[in-house]
Amino acid sequence: MNIAKNMEAIFVAIIAVAAATSLATAAVPKFRAAPAASAALAASADQATMHTVYVSAKRLSAEEKAAL
Repeated sequence: MNIAKNMEAIFVAIIAVAAATSLATAAVPKFRAAPAASAALAASADQATMHTVYVSAKRLSAEEKAAL
């Protein structure tokens, strides 16, 4: 296929896709600020303790891995 002969069709297709995506995203509401209550929640998140998980397990040997 000779691309030079079909450049107009390719250009029109790209413009159509761009127009369709701009119309599809036009209905998305704008980001709204969270209510003031979330500010107190964010402040308490700074004081939260971080939980640590320790995993203690025996590693499988090569023979045990091969058996699986």
